[in-house]
Amino acid sequence: MPEPLFDDLLGLACFARVVELRSFTQAATALGVSKSVVSARVSRLESRVGERLLIRTTRKLSVTNAGMAVYAHCERLLEEASAATKGASDAGRGALRVNAPISFAQMYLAGPLARFLATHPGASVEVRLSDTLVDLVEERVDVALRISRLRDSTFVARKLTSTSLCVCAAPAYLKRRGTPKHPDELVRHDCLRYLHLRAEDEWRFHGPKGRISVPVREAPLAVGNGTLLREATAEGVGLAVLPRFMVDADLRSGRLVTVLDAFAPKPIGIYAVHAAGRSTPPLVRALLDVLASEFRSVEWT
Repeated sequence: MPEPLFDDLLGLACFARVVELRSFTQAATALGVSKSVVSARVSRLESRVGERLLIRTTRKLSVTNAGMAVYAHCERLLEEASAATKGASDAGRGALRVNAPISFAQMYLAGPLARFLATHPGASVEVRLSDTLVDLVEERVDVALRISRLRDSTFVARKLTSTSLCVCAAPAYLKRRGTPKHPDELVRHDCLRYLHLRAEDEWRFHGPKGRISVPVREAPLAVGNGTLLREATAEGVGLAVLPRFMVDADLRSGRLVTVLDAFAPKPIGIYAVHAAGRSTPPLVRALLDVLASEFRSVEWT
């Protein structure tokens, strides 16, 4: 004998088709079972409910008030079942639009995307690179990568990893201008600005006595791309605050060196952000899982 819940679901499915088609025969055809099976399931459902749901005559089939109430629940249940089935079958198919910062994407995004596409051959990804924050809804972005200290928002953020920030310079610049020992000494140095960092009119440090803010409004160079900022720093133009993920190789090779390490700014998070909703689309969830797996063991400190 079927379990009671399974038995009820079968009865509800049969009953819903009878109501929709106003015919036991047509309902049986639509469900791929015999008319006697449909009749038995509906009768069993009526017994469990304790009321007549259908009025059957030789010429007409009508639905009682109790039957209409039951059908309202059936309709919703069957719609959700259909959506669940479609969602499962479509989970690996579809197109995604991704937004990411230019430098980070060029350095680290190709691998995760390759692995995602290899495991979801029915999917496609359109990647749009920008160092400015885009409106996810207006630009129809499914997933955006953000490197920042996130404020409260209506979006859902999944932290992938974090990166420390460091003040970098080329050895030639320090030889020419000297090495600062305290943030207060930066007023005598050329501090390069990154245009898209919030509050970039000042650099914020954390020392033994708390936070220290240094104005950098008079920078000789201000740029809106991290790679260009790093290269200008390596050319000896000035000092710059750069994320560790971008300068690790340069620090190992000696092309760049860090200064003011005892006053380093606080690390920032790297997040995958998507629009909030009742449920995350399966393909978006799959991409988030790949990104999380890729960066889980990576932390640039």
